[in-house]
Amino acid sequence: MANMNTTFVLLLNLLFLLLITESISLDAVPSNSIAVNANVRCIEIERVALQKFRKGLKDPFNRLSSWVGQDCCNWEGIGNQTSNVVKLDLGSSNLCGSEGGSQYTPDQPICLSGKLDPSLHNLKYLSYLNLSNINFQGVSFPYFLGSLKKLTYLDLSFTMFSGVVSPSLGNLTNLSYLNLIPSQFSDKTLSVSNLYWLTNLSSLQYLNLQNIDLSKAETHWLQVVNMLPSLSELYLSSCGLHHLPHTLPFVNFTSLSALDLSNNGFNSSSIPPWLFNLTALINLRINYCDLKGPIPNIARASLCNLKNLDMSFNIFISGPITEFIQALSGCGNHRLEKLNLGSNQLSGVLPHSLGHFTHLRELHLTNNSFSGPIPSSIQHLSRLEILDLSYNLMNGTIPKFIGQLIELSTLDLFSNSWEGTITETHFLNLKKLTWFFLSTRKSLVLNVTHDWTPPFSLQIVQIKDCQLGPAFPAWLKTQKNLVQISLVNSSISAKIPNWLWNLSSLLWHLDLSHNQLRGDLPKSLSFAWVDLSYNNLTGSLPLWPSVQYLLLRKNLLSGPLPVNIFQRMKNLVALDVAGNFLNGSIPSLTIGPKGLWSVDLSNNLLSGNIPRHWMRMQDLAAIDLSRNNLLGNIPTSLCSLPTLNWLQLSYNNFSGDLFSTLQNCLSLYALDVGGNRFSGTLPKWIGKRLPSLSELRLQGNMLSGPISEQLCFLAHLHVLDLAHNNFSGSIPTCLGNLAGLKSLVEYRTSPIRSFLLPLTYLEHMDLTAKGTQLEYTSQIFLMNIIDLSRNNLIGEIPEALTKLSFLSTLNLSWNQLTGKIPENIGALHSLETLDLSCNHLSGPIPPSMSSLTFLSHLNLSYNNLFGPIPSANQFQTFIDPSIYEGNPKLCGPPLITNCSLWPSDGNTKAVDEDNEEFRSEKLWFYISVVLGFIVGFWIVSGSLVIKKSWRHAYFHFVDEKKDRLFVAIKVNMARLQRKIEA
Repeated sequence: MANMNTTFVLLLNLLFLLLITESISLDAVPSNSIAVNANVRCIEIERVALQKFRKGLKDPFNRLSSWVGQDCCNWEGIGNQTSNVVKLDLGSSNLCGSEGGSQYTPDQPICLSGKLDPSLHNLKYLSYLNLSNINFQGVSFPYFLGSLKKLTYLDLSFTMFSGVVSPSLGNLTNLSYLNLIPSQFSDKTLSVSNLYWLTNLSSLQYLNLQNIDLSKAETHWLQVVNMLPSLSELYLSSCGLHHLPHTLPFVNFTSLSALDLSNNGFNSSSIPPWLFNLTALINLRINYCDLKGPIPNIARASLCNLKNLDMSFNIFISGPITEFIQALSGCGNHRLEKLNLGSNQLSGVLPHSLGHFTHLRELHLTNNSFSGPIPSSIQHLSRLEILDLSYNLMNGTIPKFIGQLIELSTLDLFSNSWEGTITETHFLNLKKLTWFFLSTRKSLVLNVTHDWTPPFSLQIVQIKDCQLGPAFPAWLKTQKNLVQISLVNSSISAKIPNWLWNLSSLLWHLDLSHNQLRGDLPKSLSFAWVDLSYNNLTGSLPLWPSVQYLLLRKNLLSGPLPVNIFQRMKNLVALDVAGNFLNGSIPSLTIGPKGLWSVDLSNNLLSGNIPRHWMRMQDLAAIDLSRNNLLGNIPTSLCSLPTLNWLQLSYNNFSGDLFSTLQNCLSLYALDVGGNRFSGTLPKWIGKRLPSLSELRLQGNMLSGPISEQLCFLAHLHVLDLAHNNFSGSIPTCLGNLAGLKSLVEYRTSPIRSFLLPLTYLEHMDLTAKGTQLEYTSQIFLMNIIDLSRNNLIGEIPEALTKLSFLSTLNLSWNQLTGKIPENIGALHSLETLDLSCNHLSGPIPPSMSSLTFLSHLNLSYNNLFGPIPSANQFQTFIDPSIYEGNPKLCGPPLITNCSLWPSDGNTKAVDEDNEEFRSEKLWFYISVVLGFIVGFWIVSGSLVIKKSWRHAYFHFVDEKKDRLFVAIKVNMARLQRKIEA
C-alpha cells in the first residue's frame, strides 16, 4: 500500500511538471499562432510565408540553399530572438557579396529576382526587412508592406519596383530607416502621389528617396520633412524637384547631419539661407541644382560640424568666396574635409583663410573665374590629397611649397595662365602623386635635369601648351604605372624613343599631338588610344590590331592605305589619317570592325570609287572623304548605316544625281558635298526624310531647278549653302520660318550633336563669311548662314527673311533679284555679313539697316539703288566706295556724288514722286505728238479726197513745182560743168 501511495505521489508530481512545461511552452506562442511541435522552434505560419516568398524567387547562384527543413530560424538571412521571425535580410549587397550599398549594373549577374509574394504580411513581428538589389522586374510597389507595423528598418533600394509608392507606409510608425532608391537601369519609374504620409513617421532618422519622382510633392516636400524631428539623414537627389523655398519659418529638423538635394533643377533659385542654419550638418550636397546668385552670408563658426560641402555644377552661382570661406574657417576644430565649388561662376582671388582648414583632404575649384596666384596659406594643408584649380584665370608662378604637400595624390593646374619655370623642387616630396595635369595660356617651362628620377609613380600625366622639349622627357622612363600620357603642344622636336612603346603594360592612352616629332612609327604596339596628330612622322601607315582610336592627322605619312587595314584592326572605333600623302583606293569594308564610329581619310591623294559595302559598320556616325581624287557616285549602302549623321564628301570628282542615293539617310545631321559635279534637283522629300539635317552645303555643283520649299521643314537647319549652282525661280518665302535660325537653343542642344557625333572626329566645313571662305571647325555650331549666291534666282527678297533673328550671314549676290531691299532688314540683329551685290535691286537703302550693329561686311555694289547712303552707326565704318559702286544714283560718303542734287530733306518718297511725275509728262508728250500728226494728216488728205477740184489744183501745183525744180537743177548743173571745164 505504501508503495502504491509512493508511486501515486510520483505520478502526480510528474504530471504537475508536464503541466508546468506545457504552460510555459504555450505562453511562448502568440495567441494567433497555431500549436507547433515542441522539437521545432519556427512558427508554421511564418515558415509557410517564407516558403511562398522563396518559391517566387529565382536563385541562379543557390544563395538560399539553406532554406530547407522545418526550422526557418536557421535559414540564411533570417533573424530571431524568440520563435518569431524578426529579421529578414536578403539584401544582395550582403547575401551576394557585392559592395555594400551599390546596385547591380546590367552586365553583372543578378543574384535574386522574381516576384514579391504578399504572404510576407504574415510576418507580424518583423522589425528588419532588407530586400535591396533583388530584381522584382518592374512590378507595382507592394501595398501590404504597410501592415508590417513593427518594422523599424525597411530597405527596398534597387529593387526595380514601379508605379506609386504606397501611402500605407505611413502606418509604420516605428520606422527609423527607410530606403526606397529605385534602380537607374530600370525602364519603369517610381513616383509618389504625395508625401503627407511621412508625417506619421515621427521616429524616422534615415530617409532615402533618391531617383523617385517627387514632382507631385514639390509644393509640400519641405514642409513635411521639416516635421520629422528625429531625422538625421535625408537624400532627395534626382527627384524632379523644382521648388526650393527661400525661407523657412522655423527649422524643426535640427538633428539633420546629411542633406542631399543634388541634381534637382530648382529653376535658377538663389541659395536659401536656412540651409546654413542647420548647425548639425556634416554632409551637404546641393550640386547640379541650377542655383544662382552669390553665396549667402552665414554666421561665423555656424557650421562647425561640416565635413563635406558640394556646391558644384550650378553654373550660375557667382561672386567672390572670401567672406564665405572666412565664416566657415571660424571654427576652432576646422573639421571640413571636402570642399567642392567647381563649375560655377565664382570669381576673385582665393582667400588666405583657405589655409585654416587643416583637415581638408579635397579642394575642388575647377571651371570658375578665380584669378590671382595660389595663396601661400595652401602650404598649411598638410592633409590635402586632391587640389583641383583647373580651368580658371589664375596666374603667376607655381609656388615651390606645392612640393611639400606630402599627401597630394591629384594635382590639377590645367588651363590657367601660369608662367615661369617648374623645377624638381616643385615635386620634391610628392611621393603619393598619381595624377598630374598642367597647362597654361602663357609661357611655362618644365626644367628638370636629363637624369632626374621623380619621387612619384604617376598613373596619369597630362601636360599641354608648356615647354618640355626639345628633347623627349627622359624622366617618363621611370614611370612604370602609367595608364595615360598626354604631352600636347609641348615643343618636343625629337624622335620618339623606342622605350616608350614598351613602357608600361597598363598604358592604353598616348597623346603626343601638336609637336614636331619625327621618325617612323613602330610596327607593333599595344595601346588602345594613339594620337600622334600634327607632327612630322614619316613612313607608311602601320597595322596595330590592339588600337581602338588611331589619330595620325597632319603628318608626312605616304604610300597606299593597307588593303587589309579594316580586317586586321578589328577593334577600331575611330580612324583619322587626314592631311597626309596616302594614295591608292579605299580598302574594302566587307569585313571589318563592327564598332567603327568615325572614319576621316580627308585631304590625301586617294582615288577610285567609294566602296559599295558599308552595311557591317552599323555604329558608324561620321564619314569624311573630302579633298581627295575620288569619283563616281555615292553608294546607296551608306544610307544603310542607322547612326550616320556626318557625311563630308566635298572637293572630289563625284557626279550623278545627288539625292537619288540619300533618301534613306534618316539620321543625317550634316551633309557637305561642295566642290563636285553632282546634278539633279532638290527633292520634295528632303524635309521629311532628313528631319535632323542641320548643316547643308551643296556649293559648287551643277544642281538646278527651284529651291524646294521642303527645306523649310528642317527645324535644325542653321547652315544653308547652295551657292555656285544653277538654281532658278524665286527664293521661298517660308525660309523665314527656319527654326534653327530663330533660336540658338534649337540646334545647340540638339541630342544629335551632343551624343551621336564622335568626340574623336574633328568636324569641319568651308563656309563663306565676311567675304572670305574659311574652314570652320568647332565653331560650326555658331555659324548661322544662308548663302544662295551665284545662281539664277529671280523675284524679290522675301520680307519673311527678316524674321531670322539669329542669322549671321546672308549672301544673295550674283543672281537676278529685283525689287527693293526689305524695309525691315534691321530686324536681323545678329547679321554680320550682308552681300546683295550684282543683282537688279532698286530703291533706297532702308534706314533700318543702321540698326545692324554687328554688321561688319557689306556689299551692295552693281544694283540700281538710289538716294543717300545712311551715315549712322555701322555705316560710319563702311568707308570703302567699292561697297556701293555700280549704283550711279547713290550719293553721299564714301561716294564723291553730292546729295545736294537730291531733295534737301533726303525724302526718298518725294524723289519717287518726282520721278513718277517726270515719267507721266514724257508719256503725255509722246501721246500729243502722235495725235497731232494724225489730226493734221487727215485734215489735208481728207479735203483732197472729198473735193475733186481741190485735188486737181493741188496735183497741178505739185507738177508745176516739180518741173520748175527739175529745170533749175539742170541749168545749175550745166553752169557748174562749164566752170569746171574752163
